[in-house]
Amino acid sequence: MSEDLRRYSRTLYDGVPRAAARSFLLNIGYTHEDLEGPIVGVAHSWIETMPCNFNHRELAGHVKNGVRAGGGTPMEYNTIAISDGITMGTEGMKTSLISRELIADSIELVARGHYFDAVVCIASCDKTNPGAVMAVARLDRPAVVVYAGSIYAGNFRGRQVAVGEVYEAIGAVSAGKMSEADLRELEAVACPGAGACGGQYTANTMSMVLEVLGMSPVGFNSIPAMDPRKRTASEEIGRLAMRVLEADRRPSQILNRRAFENAAAAVAASGGSTNAVLHLIAFAREVAGPGAAPGRRHRGADAAPDRGRLRGRGRHDGDRPDAGGGVRRRARDARPGGGAPARQPVLQGGRAGDP
Repeated sequence: MSEDLRRYSRTLYDGVPRAAARSFLLNIGYTHEDLEGPIVGVAHSWIETMPCNFNHRELAGHVKNGVRAGGGTPMEYNTIAISDGITMGTEGMKTSLISRELIADSIELVARGHYFDAVVCIASCDKTNPGAVMAVARLDRPAVVVYAGSIYAGNFRGRQVAVGEVYEAIGAVSAGKMSEADLRELEAVACPGAGACGGQYTANTMSMVLEVLGMSPVGFNSIPAMDPRKRTASEEIGRLAMRVLEADRRPSQILNRRAFENAAAAVAASGGSTNAVLHLIAFAREVAGPGAAPGRRHRGADAAPDRGRLRGRGRHDGDRPDAGGGVRRRARDARPGGGAPARQPVLQGGRAGDP
């Protein structure tokens, strides 16, 4: 493997003065050969407080296999997460937006402190998605940010349901239109496993934004969390990270005004969460200051046709975009007249909008 790929990690692990640093690692799973290869941080926010991030450790294992197959040495680490959906309606909700900054800070600090040559971030919930992008934008090292996937729909007495129906049912119980026993039955099936909220709420909106911006490979994020394809695709993410490192492709080459305009149009067209505005502005400040962000009334977003058919604005569950053509289809739909998105660099190479 070329020494040029060890732009950062050689500082930490090379030469006689760094023997103690190597010694710390040589009996916890690493070899001298491992430490002589490029080091790729694999960051995630596995946590037992929510289903959104519950599959992160499993996916990280597949990503690490891909990094090794590509000639790199992965180092896994994790950060925190707060569930908006679970804390909503309590004082706990006040911790959510603050957590975005802590997530960004912690991913960045570990990558800087341990001299990672590249970073893969696995994110899922409302604030881990933007926090991961903010971190890699600050680092401006080769990076891939991916979404661990939407939750599958639940099944309640023969019909598909999601957590949105539980909120509606709470109101129905209060109004005397549903029994508490029925509510208890519904809440037990509405969220059938790992994955983020099944609708075009903040998590799935930002998942789409990651692909449209060019920070995630097109097609990965829309694979549902528990779909077996996610594992194979995650291994390919590790290989992709090594290709991104070899090309020295950095967030500053991808996150530009055109990227933000494409993302704003996609959010508007999909009926996505307005929280995306907060996060897009934060991304822009990290890479180029507030001038890089779309204006308050971005003309691309204003002109985007209304294609919002997912929960939050429509009736379809969050795992449906994968079956319906994924983000590539939604990005095309976001342009007036159904044209391709404005051409911009993406992490795989080439440009968004290329055939």
